[in-house]
Amino acid sequence: MANQSNSEIEHRLTVFDVSKMDCPSEERIIRMALEGDPTIKKLTFDLSSRRLNAVHSGNDEALLGRLLPLNLGARILESRELDEVEEALELSDQRTSPDETRILRLVLGINASMFLIEIIVGWVAQSTGLISDSLDMFADAAVYGLSLYAVGKSIQHKHRAALMSGCFQMVLAVGAVSEVVRRFIVGSEPHGPLMIGMAAVALIANVTCLVLLAKHRQGEVHMRASWIFSTNDVIANAGVILAGILVSFTASAWPDLIIGSMIAVVVFSGAIRILRIARVPTVSKGEK
Repeated sequence: MANQSNSEIEHRLTVFDVSKMDCPSEERIIRMALEGDPTIKKLTFDLSSRRLNAVHSGNDEALLGRLLPLNLGARILESRELDEVEEALELSDQRTSPDETRILRLVLGINASMFLIEIIVGWVAQSTGLISDSLDMFADAAVYGLSLYAVGKSIQHKHRAALMSGCFQMVLAVGAVSEVVRRFIVGSEPHGPLMIGMAAVALIANVTCLVLLAKHRQGEVHMRASWIFSTNDVIANAGVILAGILVSFTASAWPDLIIGSMIAVVVFSGAIRILRIARVPTVSKGEK
């Protein structure tokens, strides 16, 4: 069997139901977890139905074993051999175009820049909402950066990058939660107008990302994922603006603490998911 040519290898289509794959970050996590397995030929994701289609030449239970440590509720719905016509269609090459790569780099740059600006302004404004929102920007930049970094790199490099990104994001998320707790205990006086102004700038940045991604939002899954990321960021920005308005009219820090806590928890959960990728063992070339 070891001398079997590529044309003679039988490929299977295995459909997984992944019940907790409800946002683009889970799709990225699954890709990172399965990369390095030489039996996998193609992965196709459908976030709306929480389905993963895998074209592979190995055992379907072995693939399931690599998904289970992620705790995303993966289970096999169907697994069958592909005939020659189906195989040709399923294995057709679909690569990221130069235009898509350029756009992803622009979106990465916008998110990374806004992270630095917003976290500084958030500290000056004593706003946990702005601080947490800046971390949300970093989380998105980390995902985009990992996706672009992965091109042409070995699986060891990819997992090392995921580990570094996840650890840094975890430290920032813990810091944001600690800041919420500290300000809850000792008190804070968030500056409402500054919150509104900075969140409005972040909103403009994310709308710019949406405009850049607009023509690709129905494209491949990584571009659809990027569109969803920026859409979610717009919602978070609107939440901070609303909190800033409430802070201004009520002279209370509670709206800021609440929105800061909510966004920090989201960032913390994303860091845990990224760290799970880095812990999933890679498959060596000689492994069957």
